[in-house]
Amino acid sequence: MPSSVNIVLVHGAFADGSGWEGVYRALKKSGHKVSVVQHATETLVGDVAATNIVLDAQDGPVVLVGHSYGGVVITEAGNHAKVKALVYIAAFAPDAGESVSSLIANPPPGAAAPPILPPRDGFLFLDTAKFHDAFCADVDADKAAFMADSQLPWGLGALGGAITKPAWKSKPSWYLIAGGDKMIPPPAQKLMSQRAGSTVVEVAASHAVYVSQPGTVADLIEKAAAAIG
Repeated sequence: MPSSVNIVLVHGAFADGSGWEGVYRALKKSGHKVSVVQHATETLVGDVAATNIVLDAQDGPVVLVGHSYGGVVITEAGNHAKVKALVYIAAFAPDAGESVSSLIANPPPGAAAPPILPPRDGFLFLDTAKFHDAFCADVDADKAAFMADSQLPWGLGALGGAITKPAWKSKPSWYLIAGGDKMIPPPAQKLMSQRAGSTVVEVAASHAVYVSQPGTVADLIEKAAAAIG
């Protein structure tokens, strides 16, 4: 892959950037320059600002990657001039005026309800007892327990943050659908990826596919890197 292509990884809700370690290592092994955004998931505006700081520091074209709520962040931050491609990993891909709140308001019939607890001081958490099954069913129990006990609080301001200009309308995108996802229903992922005109790959995996199958995720990112390289 061309060394001039940079890859920036953006995590989603209830997790931080450390979850990208497997993907990061796979991409670095292939010779890419990889950066991981550590944003607070408190507000969309703040998360986009944190992502833009990392994008400003890149020395060439960027493939911008988002998992879950991170897809909302890259949809807005992807308008940055250095971003040449977007990659959604089991992620939200909102249109203008949409937010996570609006996208989840009418779930597909029969979709699993994520075990999100009532807000505490403006933040959301997943029920730790149900975290493994809902978020990362294909990750081993010890790792899932650590992920549950170290989850990052998700701010209601991030949940309700609306997109002003969706980058996927002007830039090419790739989308990995997680067929066993219990957080974002696969039918919803299919609809969003089709609407965005994304190149789509579907795999049998949980919502945490970037943790359980880092090689598969890295392969899709490399396809995007090759396309812009």
